[in-house]
Amino acid sequence: MGEARHVKLFRNGRNQAVRIPVEFELPGDEAIMRREGDRLVLEPTRKRGLLGLLETMEPIDEAFPEIEDQPPAPEPIF
Repeated sequence: MGEARHVKLFRNGRNQAVRIPVEFELPGDEAIMRREGDRLVLEPTRKRGLLGLLETMEPIDEAFPEIEDQPPAPEPIF
């Protein structure tokens, strides 16, 4: 596991908050938070688009069928 640092939790209105030390700063002004068991994982948001979408998807365990890749039939040129 990477670097670790003890931090304090505090209240911000009705929310619990934590100050992120400078060495752990994330780019941008938004992040994604998720719970993994007893852990909270905080990740920077990625640029939207196909690559960002593909990164969020789970791999497919199914095998793809074999496809006979034939070249297209020639078309007459006039």
